[in-house]
Amino acid sequence: MGEAAPGTNLWSTTAGEMLAAEPLKEDARADAVIVGGGFTGCSAALHLAEAGLGVRLLEAQSIGFGGSGRNVGLVNAGLWLPPEQVEQTLGQAVGGRLNAALAAGPELVFSLIDRLGIDCEATRSGTLHCAHSQGGLDDLKDRLRQQLDRGAPVELLDAEETAARTGTQAYRGALLDRRAGTIQPLAYCRGLARAARDAGAVLHEQTPVVSAAREGDGWRVATPRGSVSAGALLIAVNAYGRPMAGLTPQAYVPVHYFQIATRPLTDNLRRSVLPERQGCWDTAPVMSSFRLDAAGRLLVGAVGSLEGPGARWHRAWAERKLAALFPDLSGIDLEHAWCGRIAMTGDHLPKILRLGERGLSVFGYSGRGISPGTTFGKAMAAYLVDGDEGSLPCDPVDAHSERLAGIKQAYYEFGASLTHAVGER
Repeated sequence: MGEAAPGTNLWSTTAGEMLAAEPLKEDARADAVIVGGGFTGCSAALHLAEAGLGVRLLEAQSIGFGGSGRNVGLVNAGLWLPPEQVEQTLGQAVGGRLNAALAAGPELVFSLIDRLGIDCEATRSGTLHCAHSQGGLDDLKDRLRQQLDRGAPVELLDAEETAARTGTQAYRGALLDRRAGTIQPLAYCRGLARAARDAGAVLHEQTPVVSAAREGDGWRVATPRGSVSAGALLIAVNAYGRPMAGLTPQAYVPVHYFQIATRPLTDNLRRSVLPERQGCWDTAPVMSSFRLDAAGRLLVGAVGSLEGPGARWHRAWAERKLAALFPDLSGIDLEHAWCGRIAMTGDHLPKILRLGERGLSVFGYSGRGISPGTTFGKAMAAYLVDGDEGSLPCDPVDAHSERLAGIKQAYYEFGASLTHAVGER
């Protein structure tokens, strides 16, 4: 089997949308300043600019550099948590509001792609949550009940139907969500940024923020070569934040997720492997995912870092996983391998943190970035326009902490490495 080159992100190689923005080199003024050029920041910049506000977006690296450009590309509705658990944790009113907002997330994403003409391999044929065991199938049955109670267009497939849609006999069944789909995530993020710039937002790449503080009746955000003074501030860096003087760091557990992509499949294989191009993930304790891109490459991913000592186990597991799911792919060349960081919170729910008057920080999508990021970004824009917290998907908090974050991070990586060292043998 050909060895995938380390650190070669498929999305960076194949993104149709291209974008470049100059670093900030001046002291500027704006109605709102956004820190972070991922799904949330770019969505917020777009919707603020379309509302007529002057916007400056500051990205420390390049647009989509972080989790947005390393994403699996599944445009799913909701969170990993089933909706009843969301409502039990947040209460019926707030939890119901969050569930409703995120249930509509895929429609928002795909409608923006259509309206803005974003070239990002958008495919809306649904996603499949695949049962790896009888226990996993029981979990899917319960999720089906909860989703049907909320009017969601979901369907539970049996093993035979699942095999027909995936091309593998490995699963007991699958939950098909027709609201969902797949995209090229970096191209989508760049498309949002391009549209925000077209609407009047000013974007700056290679512009790390060193401090942020209240100044007068607004905010002053300082960078190495300039600053932005604005009436409103949004921090949207998720798991790729840097220390900023004047602000308490976001509290979450960093969890790595890696992906490995094959060379494009032959036409014959493409007729049998995911023939309808649904994106898939499973119910296993150490979750894995698989999907096709537009060129017919098969991507397999799982929890784990390709930048640490467990990398060789993760890579070897990915090869075995491919062969176990699709025996005809045994020995296929691997072209790309990369990983990214997820901001995981203890309750697996996103957080909106109040920073001060008209200042917010959002993080903690816990592995669901595309729909929540786009949805939260639009909602943040509405809040920064009118100051109404009722427009937010969930209630902001004044503080958030995570106990033993470093130990939990090591636990997730150790568990994934151990699983991948022995799994699929």
